[in-house]
Amino acid sequence: MALSQSTYIEEKFGALQSEKPNRFLNELRQKGFQTYQTAGIPSYKNEEWRYTPVNNLFKQAFLFSDKIPVVQKELMNAVRLPNSAKSNELVFVNGTYQPSLSVMRSLPNELVVMSLEDASADNNFSGILQAHLGKSNLYVQDGIHALNTSFINGGIFMYVPKNVNVSLPLYIYHIAETAHNPVLAQPRSLIYLEESASLQLVEHYTTVGPSDSFINEVMEVVVSGNAVFEYYKVQNDVSHANQVNTTHIRQIGKSYVHTVVVTLSGGIVRNNTNIIMEADGNEAHMYGLYLLKGNSHTDNHTLVDNREPHCYSNELYKGIMDDTSTGIFSGKIYVRPHAQKTNAYQSNKNILLGENATVNTKPQLEIFADDVKCSHGCTIGRLDEEALFYLRSRGIDAEQAKAMLLQAFANDVVEKIKIDSLREHIEALIAQRLLLQNS
Repeated sequence: MALSQSTYIEEKFGALQSEKPNRFLNELRQKGFQTYQTAGIPSYKNEEWRYTPVNNLFKQAFLFSDKIPVVQKELMNAVRLPNSAKSNELVFVNGTYQPSLSVMRSLPNELVVMSLEDASADNNFSGILQAHLGKSNLYVQDGIHALNTSFINGGIFMYVPKNVNVSLPLYIYHIAETAHNPVLAQPRSLIYLEESASLQLVEHYTTVGPSDSFINEVMEVVVSGNAVFEYYKVQNDVSHANQVNTTHIRQIGKSYVHTVVVTLSGGIVRNNTNIIMEADGNEAHMYGLYLLKGNSHTDNHTLVDNREPHCYSNELYKGIMDDTSTGIFSGKIYVRPHAQKTNAYQSNKNILLGENATVNTKPQLEIFADDVKCSHGCTIGRLDEEALFYLRSRGIDAEQAKAMLLQAFANDVVEKIKIDSLREHIEALIAQRLLLQNS
């Protein structure tokens, strides 16, 4: 008789704890598993998950990868982003970091990369892990996040030393290999930028195989004073690829953070992007674009927590929904009582193309200080008929005019990508999508 999914997960957890003993990680995993058992996988009864009840995905038997499949060179060449020869590359296969497939092209003193297990035993870095790994648990307390914490294994620690500007961007490739069965992959990472350091980071996702994939990822980032962190997420996977991604960024010193999340295709996709401003004068910019068709379902949850005075944040998320796709945006801005002189802005704009397409948007402000400037807003509508008429009157056919307007709408986000080759790649994907979509 086949095991239930919950029993299977419990047995796998017990095996991990006994086979991979590590005092610090074992304790962290144990706390995560207790939360998972209490909270369970989120359903529509959980307010934060009412539009994306991922518990439905667990009606099928997702398996953990006991043996990581071999990835051929041809596949790596196919999934690489443009200009990869001028980047550092880290590869995860079914949630586990693969050093043999990864390539570090920056100087060794620019960026330290090691497993979480090795970092926890290293006198130079164990203190950082103990202080910062798992702090996202304070903000994200649902069962799916706890499930990732329960199975921390094969994750990575990245460290950028003081005053170091990493000369090449860091590309992280997540490959889910589902040739024989549905796979649950749970990558985990901690990134630490010392004072006056800088790093550009890109994440990309690919599912290979006919079965469903479910990537449940948690990335925690700590940004020290005068440091600069740029983060880009590109989601352009197959229709049976599902994801829950939590990117939890803590600005512990006065620093600059810039994030762009682009979702072009996939199955059920949930992105949690949290920025916690823990120092006076922090600055953060958050951008997102979801361009959906078919039955794609994308849920973007953002959080900006202003805990100290004089912080600034600007947030713009845009969505285009066609066919029977669903887009969701839920953005929260907190301003704590001590965080006077905060400036925080949030905007969500959506265009519905398909008669059966859906969008749900929920911008939120919770302000407990009285000397602040904050605003939020959302729009949902169709294409501008006057602009469409103007273009038609200039001899442009209807489908081309429609594509031009949609591309201009999306460009407000795409132009925020500061890596030229990546921005040009995204622009080309969008142009192809819009022309095919409207042909």
